Amino acid sequence: MGDDEEGYGGNHKQQEEEFPKWLPRKDRRLLQVPATSIQADIIVSKDGNGTVKTVGEAIKKAPEHSTRRIIIYVKAGKYEEDNLKVGRKKTNLMFIGDGKGKTVISGGKSIFDKVTTFHTASFAATGAGFIARDMTFENWAGPSKHQAVALRVGADHAVVYRCSIVGYQDTLYVHSQRQFFRECDVYGTVDFIFGNAAVVFQNCTLNARKPMNLQKNTVTAQNRKDPNQNTGISVHACRILATPDLEASKGSFQTYLGRPWKLYSRTVFMLSYMGDHIHPRGFLEWNATFALDTLYYGEYMNYGPGAALGQRVKWPGYRVITTPAEASKFTVAQFIFGSSWLPSTGVAFMAGLST
Repeated sequence: MGDDEEGYGGNHKQQEEEFPKWLPRKDRRLLQVPATSIQADIIVSKDGNGTVKTVGEAIKKAPEHSTRRIIIYVKAGKYEEDNLKVGRKKTNLMFIGDGKGKTVISGGKSIFDKVTTFHTASFAATGAGFIARDMTFENWAGPSKHQAVALRVGADHAVVYRCSIVGYQDTLYVHSQRQFFRECDVYGTVDFIFGNAAVVFQNCTLNARKPMNLQKNTVTAQNRKDPNQNTGISVHACRILATPDLEASKGSFQTYLGRPWKLYSRTVFMLSYMGDHIHPRGFLEWNATFALDTLYYGEYMNYGPGAALGQRVKWPGYRVITTPAEASKFTVAQFIFGSSWLPSTGVAFMAGLST
């Protein structure tokens, strides 16, 4: 699939059409134009050449219950401000950085700090309409500290675009609500994408890293607790890769696509490339037979050396999806906006499976 920009040189209209239709046209344009040409409401700059010097100050300064888009431009730099939170009252905040690896929001909290996994997040967003673009979220606690979240999202209609999310165990907590990740890079080891949102990853790269000895890598750990919840993790047209450190020692470590954190865990991989670090069984048990007949794990037309189906698990809840109709249930159009989620709003849905 080439570099991060591949397939992204088209005109603005084509680019806009690649975002969900619930994203207003104005916001779709904002996701495309260079940060420097956007009229930001708040500018964060460590050198004092902005409105504020810290991301925390910017969040505090943003109005509550905003119905218009509030743009926070975070200039290049490393912002080490543990546990940044965009609360529920801070709606429609858009954070724009200078690029992955340039604007870095960094924290190091882990469960070793005697907090729950939920509270380890370097950055957390629950305010509806949250958008992040062109930045890195990281948790540097390291593999020996176990659960240590880089980014937690529980905001409805959240979009994370061209961002890097870096950690080891429990890197990205897709906690709840409807979320869309596009052209993002996620790095981790154990359960590194986890939670109970309705979330679609599209054109993203999911990178397994070298774990600690005796650990097994799992890309996802979805925790749907109720079969009526319209939630799950959909990985669509992505790349599932190994970082160089794992590549060099992959014979010593097993990497799986996911394991069932809760009874009705639901995860699908569609039209995605899988490297040869993916174990032939595909998925891993959480604990003995727990959830194996109640989960829904599906694969649809994936490719690459790790995508071979011959030795996949034979659990009652695992399936090879064979029809576009079933696969389409997990596209941006149908999965983020199921009929049970949105009453008839007249919103048009973008087309689904074609990549």
